[in-house]
Amino acid sequence: MLAASERRLAATVRRLGGESAFVTMARAKELERQGRSIVHLEIGEPDFDTPEHIKRAAVLAMDAGWTHYVPSAGVLELREAIAAHLSRTRRISVNVENVVAGPGGKPVIWCILSALLDPGDEMLYADPAYPAYASAAGYLGANAVPVPLLESRDFRLDLDDLEAKISPRTKVLVINSPHNPTGGVLTRADLERIAELAQRHDFLVISDEIYSRNIYDAEFLSIASLPGMLERTIIVDGFSKAYAMTGWRLGYAAMPNDIADAVTLFLNNTVSCTTAFVQMAGIAALTGPDDEVARMNDEFRKRRDVLIKGLNEIPGLSCVMPQGAFYAFPNVSKVARDEKKLARFLLEEAGVAVLAGTAFGAAGKGHIRLSYANSIENLKLALERIREALPKYED
Repeated sequence: MLAASERRLAATVRRLGGESAFVTMARAKELERQGRSIVHLEIGEPDFDTPEHIKRAAVLAMDAGWTHYVPSAGVLELREAIAAHLSRTRRISVNVENVVAGPGGKPVIWCILSALLDPGDEMLYADPAYPAYASAAGYLGANAVPVPLLESRDFRLDLDDLEAKISPRTKVLVINSPHNPTGGVLTRADLERIAELAQRHDFLVISDEIYSRNIYDAEFLSIASLPGMLERTIIVDGFSKAYAMTGWRLGYAAMPNDIADAVTLFLNNTVSCTTAFVQMAGIAALTGPDDEVARMNDEFRKRRDVLIKGLNEIPGLSCVMPQGAFYAFPNVSKVARDEKKLARFLLEEAGVAVLAGTAFGAAGKGHIRLSYANSIENLKLALERIREALPKYED
């Protein structure tokens, strides 16, 4: 029998998942309060400060009175800046009525899926993946259908398996390239085949492009730019990763007009609007100098190279070179059968906070995720601690 407190909760709450990154971070902070030294590689947050001109724009906006309600879809000036930015960087034509801004990419994704998915619909998505996709679909009563990413393909989709899992109930496919948690990047050939499948089977593609500025060895390509895909693609992006603005909570999406209207309605019913002076800072980010973004990405590249080389030198570990984002996803199956237990061990015994690969889906089995949004000095310290601790680990 359920406890009285549980009976008060809606049954749908039990369909919600969470993000273990925040649980691990809380435990790591607790250990630090006890005097422990912890290297934080668990959270996907740039460790750089928000560029000065962006912060200054927010202060000036507050002084100018941008502290009241604004339209639910976002202020016109920001939406115009987003439309221009997407048109330029994706080589497509985005109109302002296609753009909706919200308080972070995650709420925007939830509103999009709420606008699209009915109970029994199917949402295809990569596995492993950012947990919010499947959590939202499950809460809505839709079926989240995982498609494995293959380590042998540098953590790109198994496209044959994708095609095999398409059904008459398939409503949408979610892709994320560059990808969290693996750092994989879909190739043009991958995107072209996905585009062909989407058009042949008439489903929508939600392209989560939050890491579009965090790409190293190729030029970013959006599936929306491929023939026939603009009208069936929803681009999701935001300011958290590229501009080190995680705490500002500002994201956006570009989509067909009817979907934009529905997403705006959900925002209207939940958050009313996104903080006005934060939106002014977003305009400064998109229209101001870009040198800080390039500098941060160059530093991420250096960190990536140090971390991947170090991981591959540790006996029993192997790690594919990430092509984007700022995550490493090493294979630990030769040293641990239980990656969750290994992640706990590395935190509690080695003082290195990482995440189990299965926190992102079943296909993360045998892997852990490390964020290299930390200094090279701390990454080297983490590698030293992992190397010293692993011989003591018992499965």
